[in-house]
Amino acid sequence: MDSLTIASMAIWAAAAAGVAWYLATVAGEVTYVTLADGRRQARQIPVVFKALLPFAPNFFPLVRSPAFRRTVESADAKLVQGGFEGLISGEEFAALKLMLLWVLPDLWLRGAVKRRHLAIQKALPFVLDLLTLSVEAGMDFISALQRNCRLRRLDPLNEELLRMTKEIQVGRSRREALKDMAKRVGQPDLRSVAHALVQADELGVSIGAMLRIQSDQLRARRFDRAEKLAAEAPVKMLGPLMLCIFPAVFIILLGPVLTQAMKGVF
Repeated sequence: MDSLTIASMAIWAAAAAGVAWYLATVAGEVTYVTLADGRRQARQIPVVFKALLPFAPNFFPLVRSPAFRRTVESADAKLVQGGFEGLISGEEFAALKLMLLWVLPDLWLRGAVKRRHLAIQKALPFVLDLLTLSVEAGMDFISALQRNCRLRRLDPLNEELLRMTKEIQVGRSRREALKDMAKRVGQPDLRSVAHALVQADELGVSIGAMLRIQSDQLRARRFDRAEKLAAEAPVKMLGPLMLCIFPAVFIILLGPVLTQAMKGVF
C-alpha cells in the first residue's frame, strides 16, 4: 500500500469522524421557541433538519424568487400552526425541501400540525367549561383566560390563549386578537369558537352563554367523531382479519390432513 493510498484513507477517515462528531453534536442540541410571556418551550425537529439548517442561506437567492413565493408563504403559515414560529422560517423550510427529497419535509410538517391540532381539539371542551364557570361566576373574560393559563399545564391550546391575552394587554382589541388566533392556528373547532365569540362581542350577547353553547356543540361533535370511529372499526379490522386470522384457522384445520397426506406420500 503506497503512501498516496494511506493518505487518502486517512483523509476519508478524518472526514467521516468529523461528520459523525457534527451529527452527534447536532443531535444533542435542544431547540426552543419563545412564548408570548418570554418563556422558552422545547420543540423537537428532526436531526437531519438541524444538520442542514446552517446551509440553508446558500439557497436563499433561489427561494426568494417569485417562483417560490407561494411555497414560502405556505411554509410560514404551516410552521406557525405547528408551533415552530421563530425556530424555522419559511425560507429555511423551502431550502430544506431543496436539499432533501421535496415531499419529506412536507410530510413531517403535516404530521406536526396534525398532532398540535389534535391536542387543541382534545383540550378545548375542558377549557371552555372552565371559562364558562369563571365568567358565570362574575369574572371578566380576559381575567378568566389569564386564570386558565396560570392554573393549567402549558399545552398547545394554552400557548395560543396566552399569546392572545398578551396581545390584548398591549392594546389590541379582543375581536382582532380572536380573529388573529383563529387565522394563525387554523384548527376548525378553535376557529369556530373564536368566530362565535367575535359575533357575541359585536352583537352584545352574553359571553358566558356563548361559551356554554360552544362547549355543548364541541362535546356533541366529539361524540359524533367517536361514533364515526366506532363504525369504521369493523372495516379497518377486516384487513388484518383476512391476512392473519383466516390463514391461521386454515392451517389449524387443514394441518392434520396435510400431515397425513405427506406421510402417505413418503
